[in-house]
Amino acid sequence: MRRNRFAMVLLSAVVAMVLLASFGAADTMEGKVPITTSSDQALQHYLKGRDLAEKLRGPDARTHFEKAVAEDPNFVLGHLQLAFVQPTAKGFWDHFNQATALVENVSEGERMWILGVEAGNNALPMKQREIYTELVAAFPNDERVHNLLGTNYFGQQEWDKAIESYKAATRINPDFSPAYNQLGYAYRFIENYDEAETAFKNYIRLIPDDPNPYDSYAELLMKVGRYQESIDNYNKALQIDPTFAASYVGIASNLNFMGKYQQAREQLQKLYDNARDDGQRRQAHFAMAVSYVNEGNTEMAIAEVKKQYAIAEVINDYASMAGDMNAMGNILYGSGQYEEALKMYQKSVPLIEKANVSAEVKETIRRNLLFNEGRIAVMTGDLTTARAKSEEYTKKVTALNNPVQIRLAHELKAMIALEEKDYKTAHADLLKANQQNPDNIYRMAVAYNGQGDTKTAKEMCKKAANFNQLNSLNQAFATHKAKRMMAGM
Repeated sequence: MRRNRFAMVLLSAVVAMVLLASFGAADTMEGKVPITTSSDQALQHYLKGRDLAEKLRGPDARTHFEKAVAEDPNFVLGHLQLAFVQPTAKGFWDHFNQATALVENVSEGERMWILGVEAGNNALPMKQREIYTELVAAFPNDERVHNLLGTNYFGQQEWDKAIESYKAATRINPDFSPAYNQLGYAYRFIENYDEAETAFKNYIRLIPDDPNPYDSYAELLMKVGRYQESIDNYNKALQIDPTFAASYVGIASNLNFMGKYQQAREQLQKLYDNARDDGQRRQAHFAMAVSYVNEGNTEMAIAEVKKQYAIAEVINDYASMAGDMNAMGNILYGSGQYEEALKMYQKSVPLIEKANVSAEVKETIRRNLLFNEGRIAVMTGDLTTARAKSEEYTKKVTALNNPVQIRLAHELKAMIALEEKDYKTAHADLLKANQQNPDNIYRMAVAYNGQGDTKTAKEMCKKAANFNQLNSLNQAFATHKAKRMMAGM
């Protein structure tokens, strides 16, 4: 499992050195970013929390970070790390906003780190990269800083650069386990499965008594279709920590791919029953929804997302509620209920306006509505509206220089071209779209088929159907479409 993250946040690793401000003394670890706190007790809890957070044991880490900020309410990085391990989007923003409010009270290295996270939150990954590049130049011997920069490259799908950053971290500290985890995923995404397996096995070697290394290796095994071996490794993770939520989701994903939907949901019920917080309960509901979509039961899928929405509604977690509206929109869109899907997408905007998030995040949600309105227009045959929405969305995301959203712009252009039977243009835009979206691989099959290349179209269909993406609505819908297409070829 990669580090959990709120939708628009590129989560980072924790920095290393300590500056005890009230005592006027600094830690002697040279070359590391300082951490400013007025309390030695806060520091000790922070370090314990850091170790657990880097092992993806968020609920356990949260306890120590809470104690750290209780000892020192102005502990900026304590609030930042506490934000990262919150079970809800509301909790994330509450603590992140506390960290940013105090950012002028810390060292320059800490300030740069926080401003980099803020840029990621605000959908400005190139600004984040600029900040983290400067941070690496200032602290070239800090493995966690290299990991931060690697995470930025990773998030923009620049896998080779991410790999170099993670390798730099391991050269500085060969025992720094998070870098091996991310290396495994980066190699996996470029389909270098041998190197991915090596990285994950090194990860297991370094922390064999923690659940996440087995969880991450299990995801690789699932990706290559070794479902039972994958389940066995997820079970190893659960033997170590029966509350490790991601592994229940991983087992369920394998079972969905095997067509064992009821068994998948039995695993997810275990997750719900063992949940340590509302975040894990919401996770169980969403994974249930994915399982129902895999089975072809849209009604039950929507019912599960409504349950997760109800959890967020209790605490007025408007950011999560907005995300849930989009999830329901995606399910309805995938099942061909376009008018109902549009209503859900539109409802997300007034919800995010109520959330305690930045103006930039609110603008991101408004901008994403253009994309969703555009693809609804494509599917309902209103290509005039689709082209207008596409042009407006493309203009906005190009001005931001946001690679993730630029890929979405190409995806929307490709959808329009496919509808117009301009298969050559669609093919060109799909090459610039998100290659980790199995729906785009399916669309590539349609483009090849339209150009008369039936052989490659079948290969793309097979790849889309067997992409084996973890807990993914896109995967579920792409699988159904690809199998239908292959049956008719």
